[in-house]
Amino acid sequence: MTLEPSQGQQADSQVDNPAIFVAVFRALRRSACDDRAFMLAAVGIPGVIAFEDGCFVLRVNEADAQQALAHLRQYESENRPAPPPPPPPRLYSHAWVGCLAYVGCLFGVAYAISSGLVRLDAFDAGEMHAARIQAGQWWRAWTALTLHLDGAHLAANLGAGIWFGYLAARQIGSGTAWFLIVTGAALANLFEGLLGPAEHRSVGASTAVFTALGLMSAYSWRERYQLPQRWARRWGPLVAGVILLGWTGSGGGSDSAPGPGSEGANVDLIAHVAGFGVGILLGATAALPSVRRILDRVPQWASGVAAFASIAIAWAFALLS
Repeated sequence: MTLEPSQGQQADSQVDNPAIFVAVFRALRRSACDDRAFMLAAVGIPGVIAFEDGCFVLRVNEADAQQALAHLRQYESENRPAPPPPPPPRLYSHAWVGCLAYVGCLFGVAYAISSGLVRLDAFDAGEMHAARIQAGQWWRAWTALTLHLDGAHLAANLGAGIWFGYLAARQIGSGTAWFLIVTGAALANLFEGLLGPAEHRSVGASTAVFTALGLMSAYSWRERYQLPQRWARRWGPLVAGVILLGWTGSGGGSDSAPGPGSEGANVDLIAHVAGFGVGILLGATAALPSVRRILDRVPQWASGVAAFASIAIAWAFALLS
C-alpha cells in the first residue's frame, strides 16, 4: 500500500466532470481503499476507487489532495499494528536450592556458637569490626554475614533473604546468584569497614539481603533495557528496588551493632545502602550479553559451592587467628 499524489490524472468514471482527480492511495485489496474512502468521507472529502495496473486506486479532487494525504498519514499512524510483545525472560529452575543452603548456613553458624561447638569468642572473632578490618582481618567481611544477635534478628534476615534470594536465583541461576550475593555483601562490608570509623561494629545477613535486592533489580532492568517498552516498564525494576530499600532497609532492626542498650537497636543503614549499591553494579554487569555468556559457562553447582566455600574459608581464618 502506498500514499502518493499523482497530478493531472482524470478518473475514467468522471468523464462528465471537469474536476481533476489525483491518486492518494493504492492497495492490492479493495477493502483497504474502501476503509480509507469511508474515513475521508467522514471528514468531508469524497473519493472514487478505480482498478488499474493490477491494483486499486483511491482518488480525490485535486483541491482536496493535500488535506486527504494528511488525514491518511494520521490514519496510518493510529492504525499501525502494535509491536510484538517482548519474549518472556529466561527463568532458572531449582532456585530453592540456594535458599536452602542459605538457611542451613545461618542456622548452622548460630547452632555451632550457641552450643559451644566452636570457640566461645567466635562471635567476637567474626563480627564486622572496622578497626580490625583496617588492621588486615579481611575475613570479618564474610563471617559477619552469618552472625545474628537474637532469634528475631535471625528470623527477619532469613525471611527477607529467602524471598529476594529466590527471585534473584530464578533470574540468574541459583549458584551464580548466591555467589554474587555473598561476594557483593562481603565487598560492601569491606568498604564500610575500611572507610568507616574504627569503632564501628555490626553483624547480620541483611547486607546480603539488600545485595540480593539490588542484584535482581538491576539485572531485570538491564536485561530488558533495549526492548521496545514504555519508560515506566523500562525503569520499573530499579524504581521498585529503591522503594523496597527505603521501606525495609531503614528500620526494624534488621542489622544491628552488637552490644546492650540502645546501641543494639541501631540499624546499619550504611551497610544496607552499600549492599544495595554493590548489588546494582553486579546485576547490571551480569546482564550484559558478553558477561552473561561467561557466567553461563560456569556450572551453577560450582558457583554455589564457591559462594559458601568463601564463607567457610573466612571462618577458618577467624577461628585460627
